[in-house]
Amino acid sequence: MNETPKLTDRQQQILDLVQSAIERTGAPPTRAEIANELGFKSANAAEEHLQALARKGVIELVGGTSRGIRLQSDTLRALNQSRGKQFSLPLPSLSQLTLPLVGRVAAGSPILAQEHIDQTYLMEASLFARRPDFLLKVRGMSMRDAGIMDGDLLAVQKAKDAKNGQIVVARLGDEVTVKRFKRTRTSIELLPENPDFEPIVVPFGDVDFELEGLAVGLIRNNMLV
Repeated sequence: MNETPKLTDRQQQILDLVQSAIERTGAPPTRAEIANELGFKSANAAEEHLQALARKGVIELVGGTSRGIRLQSDTLRALNQSRGKQFSLPLPSLSQLTLPLVGRVAAGSPILAQEHIDQTYLMEASLFARRPDFLLKVRGMSMRDAGIMDGDLLAVQKAKDAKNGQIVVARLGDEVTVKRFKRTRTSIELLPENPDFEPIVVPFGDVDFELEGLAVGLIRNNMLV
């Protein structure tokens, strides 16, 4: 069994900050947000601490993106166990989830309709801060700067409403998209995290729009090999 790496108080603080941001919004913080939260003079100081955490194997840094920070599965498990979360159950069968992977979706039918399910995965509940209901394969790079890449599996908790800033799964007709949620006075905006993509503006009352859920975790496809 792997020992949990020893962290300095500051490193633990940053790790807690990363995890709480992922729990709250579905995405890790930027270096600037970490620096601002912890009172560093520059984002470079945050970067140095993140590099140290990466060397200790508790996070993975994804290059070329401002939010490219991923918690390693062992780190998530150790954090959840140390905090006594409800996921640390004595029976292995109770601490595992069977999650359907949603594929192509037909307009007008529920996202979890049987014909939409490509396959199912058995996953440890301790990998997730909040219990997901299904997995969605990410298509495209519109959320690249949130560390969400083409081919990743997004863990989604079913929800019909969201707070501004949360990463959501939304449906427009038979198109399913992953974006950051923003509600304005007249519409809902689905914001990409990649300057090459335009926001999607959905007027209130648009019958083709449906919010399907909130992002609660991310699984890199190579973790399932």
